[in-house]
Amino acid sequence: MTAENNAGQMSIEELRALVPQLQQLTNKYQQAEALQKALFDISELANSVSELPRLYPAVHDIISGMMNARNFFVALYDQGTELVEFVYFVDEFDELSVRQMPSSVLKKGLTGYVLRTGEPLFLTKENYREQLKNIEVAELGSDPVDWIGVPLKRGSQVIGAMVVQSYDDSIRYSEQDLELLVFVSQHIVNALDRVKSREITEKTIRERTRQLRLMNEELQEEIQERQKIESLQQALFEISELSANVEGDMKDFYSSLHDILSRLLSAPNCYIATVDKKRNYLEFPYFSDELDQTIEPRPMGRGLTEYVLRTGQAALINAERATTLMEEGQLEPLVSERMVRRDNSWLGSPLVVEGEISGVIAIQTYESTQAYSLKDLELLKFVSHHIAVAMERKRVADAVQQINQQLAEKVEERTQELYKTNQHLKKQIEERKEIELKLIHDAHHDALTDLPNRVMFSNRLELAVANKKRHTEHNFAVLFIDLDRFKLINDTIGHHAGDMFLIEVSKRIAQCIRGHDLLARLGGDEFVILLDSLEEEDDAEEVAGRIIELLAQPFILEDKEMYSGASIGIAFIQSWYGSAEEVIRDADAAMYHAKSLGRGRYVTFDSSMRERLLEEVELEAEFRRMLKEELFECYCQPAANLLNNEWVYLECYIRWQHPTLGKVKREQFWQVAEHSGLTIEMDNFMLERACECLRQMNRDADKPVRIALNLSINHLLQNKLVNQLLEQIQQAGIDPQQLVLEFDENDLNKRSQHILPALKKLKKAGITLVLDNFGSGLASLSYLYSYPFDYVKVDHRFVKSLPRSDKNLKMIQSVLSIAEHLGFKLIAEGVENQAQLEALLEIGCEFGQGSYICPSKLLNLVKADEQKLSQA
Repeated sequence: MTAENNAGQMSIEELRALVPQLQQLTNKYQQAEALQKALFDISELANSVSELPRLYPAVHDIISGMMNARNFFVALYDQGTELVEFVYFVDEFDELSVRQMPSSVLKKGLTGYVLRTGEPLFLTKENYREQLKNIEVAELGSDPVDWIGVPLKRGSQVIGAMVVQSYDDSIRYSEQDLELLVFVSQHIVNALDRVKSREITEKTIRERTRQLRLMNEELQEEIQERQKIESLQQALFEISELSANVEGDMKDFYSSLHDILSRLLSAPNCYIATVDKKRNYLEFPYFSDELDQTIEPRPMGRGLTEYVLRTGQAALINAERATTLMEEGQLEPLVSERMVRRDNSWLGSPLVVEGEISGVIAIQTYESTQAYSLKDLELLKFVSHHIAVAMERKRVADAVQQINQQLAEKVEERTQELYKTNQHLKKQIEERKEIELKLIHDAHHDALTDLPNRVMFSNRLELAVANKKRHTEHNFAVLFIDLDRFKLINDTIGHHAGDMFLIEVSKRIAQCIRGHDLLARLGGDEFVILLDSLEEEDDAEEVAGRIIELLAQPFILEDKEMYSGASIGIAFIQSWYGSAEEVIRDADAAMYHAKSLGRGRYVTFDSSMRERLLEEVELEAEFRRMLKEELFECYCQPAANLLNNEWVYLECYIRWQHPTLGKVKREQFWQVAEHSGLTIEMDNFMLERACECLRQMNRDADKPVRIALNLSINHLLQNKLVNQLLEQIQQAGIDPQQLVLEFDENDLNKRSQHILPALKKLKKAGITLVLDNFGSGLASLSYLYSYPFDYVKVDHRFVKSLPRSDKNLKMIQSVLSIAEHLGFKLIAEGVENQAQLEALLEIGCEFGQGSYICPSKLLNLVKADEQKLSQA
């Protein structure tokens, strides 16, 4: 029996002896796999990288994947210049101030030894001093713990060295690391040669491309010269055609001449001047200028135009030439000064017809980069002769045409006088009738949809109310329709498309009613229908259902598919109704009730709705009074560490005890604040209370305390409001790091795309950010990945079902895993018993909030703080 036991023990020991061998084999396979991946990555780099500066960081990353290479550099040796260049250098302690140095200086160090001998070198802190003496090198830089240097060889030639070193005792290298670097170094040299070869090839391609571009530019210049000749021929032809055209006035003729001239020369500014027969006065029948709008006729003087008229020759005048002409007395000083100030370049040529000068055509530019040349002057001289001939032919043709036109107009004028008088009287009578009909129509119809308006609908409804009083068996119903998402459509694609949307809605609703029913638009996105002579009340609900179904179908607006819908309130006319307004009021109340139930539905009015509306009005009035007089009570509940019950922060919130309605739910009074437009005022009230509480608790507490408050999303939609909030915190003398702001996930779902910059601004100011009620709505992981939240609070409904709901437990566990990777912390909200606490601790949840978490003394302290806060 004992022998059998000994045999069993020996076999176990033998198995144990095999474990180190198996572990060693495993390590070798892992090293071989890492080496194979590194070689593959180096090969990929050689194929993908086209520039050497991008190669070295990538090589560093690959070597770091095989070993700890925090301190790494590559030095290349050029035999021709005998310089060593540190093409890549990363070191924790040493900074590289000079990228290149002579090899004679560097060869005194460790790197120089590798370059000089072409042999790898491995130094450890144990043999460092002894090795330095043996290889006769000097110390350069900080002393490492371990140092490995391997040569980079192209064949037998050493072209550089690659070095890794460690300054940390926890990071040590081995002979295997040395062998690994030696093996990898040759592949790195191959990759370096391939990338360098690719660089040279690309440089050659760029040089060849540059040469081809220069050849192409020369060819383009030749083409442009030929095109200029063709343009000149075409321009002369068009000038001749203009003078032959008897239609059009002289202003259009001159403008066309300017256009033709602009195709030949740079002529942004052009004018034509003519001189009277006595040659005493200048007129300007055409003037187009960038700086001066008009030019007045003037007596002959010493201007640029007069200079050309006096000399009878075309002239090119720039600022320098104008100064010279002024000194010679040819130009007035004012003209010369304006030329110098504007840096003008001016071309003018006389207009000569049958040997006599009749005027001047001139062009000018105010851009020094577009100054005219003598070549431009010759071109203008050539074209001006043809322009002068065309102007004279056009003037004669226009004079003849004008005389004929005047005769024809006189005859036509006398013939039409009597006819116009009769037609005018007839038209006035017809217009008066049309205006009267239009006024009647406009007074009773909507201008956009051409549907009956409130006035006409109320008149018709009054008749229906009166009819119901006389004939109780007659049934009538009013449908009050409010469109969903109309404001979003209007703001998204513009008011014009919004108008088209309303017109399309009116057409769709009209398809759902009978010919004798009345559809009207009250204004905005509100429509009403009077259903006449109903057989059953169910018929009204059937019409409402058809309208909702039809309006839920997509609308095509501005080539975009948009979706809307409708909420409908139905009020049946009863004999006790006294006016049309009462019926519309009740239908409106039913519509609002339909909206509150989730939109896209209809609701029939009953008396409880009126009572509920009165209650909401009373609640809003009381809310405004409470907020104005600052009568709300503030309380605090801590979020704590589940392991040691240490507070993370105190959440500040409000309770409202209504004198008649009792305790108002938190969601209800926030809804009242939203509807009454007082969310910003409510936020400011909460912030003031939180700051007062912080100031008091900073005086009493041993260490800083953080206060949290829920902030509405409206505070983040305007940059101005965010700045005001930060200023309010600063004026209160509160450290922003003691303030925690919580934002509800449901609010983020509505306008998440607008608030990210505001959240980043608050985060930068030092405020802690919390995503509240995560999972209560359409939970989006983008909030966790993209938004800078420090804490995420899981909605209390997930915690409430613990530990019986394994699904919710796994959901919280998943968010915990995400929190660990993304750097935020998870808070479980609503912990109310030991079972929930144990379930959360079991999955590793560190923080929570609820009535069960803190010991009784901490809860008492919370209550004391609550009293302080409510008294503040």
